[in-house]
Amino acid sequence: MTMPEQDLGMTRALEGLEDGRSSVRLRAALVVGTTPDPRLIDTLVERCAIEPDFYVRDMLTWALTRYPASMTVPRLLDEVRSQRAQARSQALHTLSKIGDRRAWPAITRALLSDADDEVARSAWRAAVVLVPEGEEPELAAVLSTQLGRGERETQLSLSRALIALGEVIVPTLRAAMTHPDARVRAHAIATERLLRDPDAGFEFAIEEAKRVVALGTSQEG
Repeated sequence: MTMPEQDLGMTRALEGLEDGRSSVRLRAALVVGTTPDPRLIDTLVERCAIEPDFYVRDMLTWALTRYPASMTVPRLLDEVRSQRAQARSQALHTLSKIGDRRAWPAITRALLSDADDEVARSAWRAAVVLVPEGEEPELAAVLSTQLGRGERETQLSLSRALIALGEVIVPTLRAAMTHPDARVRAHAIATERLLRDPDAGFEFAIEEAKRVVALGTSQEG
């Protein structure tokens, strides 16, 4: 007795997702997204947590967005509480792509300040997509606690997240400009400059902000 064609396709997809070659895993994720089978949701989510290749992870996320949110969001919400950093990061990234605001309560302060930079960055992106109308100032205040964190890439991610909230971030940034930590002050200044002039470029904005902070410090001294 031959295996039904749908079951055969699912078996091949499962094998493909576990193949040692990233190109094969990429094709398998594409197939799963093109012909969604609800039985594969758990496998896709679990694979996101361990997949080493960026492009394959991105395709896995795309595949999950092809399923009804009612099927994927509950499973992804379980993942954001995982002990594995990549599981949390990818689940948050996928939730930001799905855009279902029912996931908002899962974006906790703990995730927004997660010790792992990738998790925090994914949480920032998800938060600005999912935040309910009217709660942007409160989110901006929480995000501002991360100003000055990490290297340029992390700082740029935070600036982009804050800028996506719009003008509501200005009072929070102005308050951060008086912070005792020079890195926080410079990051706040650079973020406001990017808000005013998106074409300025983060590298230019942060270097200019550092000069402002240095001059301010020397003038005070």
